Amino acid sequence: MDQSTLTGRLLVAAPLLQEDSFRRSVVFIVDDATDGALGVILNRPLELPVDEVMKGWGAHAGSPAVMFSGGPVGTDSGMALGRAAPDEAPPGWVPLEAPGGWSVLDGVGLVDLDAPPEVLGSSLSGLRVFAGYAGWGPGQLAGEIEEGAWFVVDAHLGDLFGEDPEGLWPRVLRRQGGRLALLSTYPDDPTMN
Repeated sequence: MDQSTLTGRLLVAAPLLQEDSFRRSVVFIVDDATDGALGVILNRPLELPVDEVMKGWGAHAGSPAVMFSGGPVGTDSGMALGRAAPDEAPPGWVPLEAPGGWSVLDGVGLVDLDAPPEVLGSSLSGLRVFAGYAGWGPGQLAGEIEEGAWFVVDAHLGDLFGEDPEGLWPRVLRRQGGRLALLSTYPDDPTMN
C-alpha cells in the first residue's frame, strides 16, 4: 500500500482525544488530497434502520443494517461504502483508488445511493450507509496526526463491514501489537481507575 497517502487507511483516535465527535473513533479515509481529507467514522452505528432513510437499501446493508454517523460534517447527506468484485464493477459503484491508480482495499468503493438498489445492491457483498462525514482542510489532518491525536494504521475489510462496530476501537489497537495494543485497555474514564 502506498504510504504517501492516507486514502484507504484508518485513523484511530488516541485515548486522550476527547472531542465528542471523535472520541474513541475509527475513521476510514475515503480521500486524501492536497485540498484536504475526507473520511467516515466506522464505529458509530445509529438506531435508525437504513430502510427508514434509504428505501430498498436495508436488505443489502451489512449487519447491523442501520445508518452510521459518518462524522460531524454534512449530516443531512448520505454516503455509502460497498464491496463489489472489481472485475464486475456494477453501474453506480466507483472503486476507491489512491493517487497512482492502486486499489484501496479489494473491491471497496463508493455506492451511488440514487442508483436502483434492486440492480446495484445484489452485486455488493458489503454495504455501509453513513449520515455525514469527517473532513479536514489542507494540512489540518497532518497537524493533528503530528500532535498525537490520531494513530494511522492499515484497514481490513472486516473493519468496514464487520458485525461488531462498537468494539472496533480496541480491536484495531490490539492487532497493532506493542504500545498500541496496550492502549486498547485504556479506561474509558481514567479518573475511575
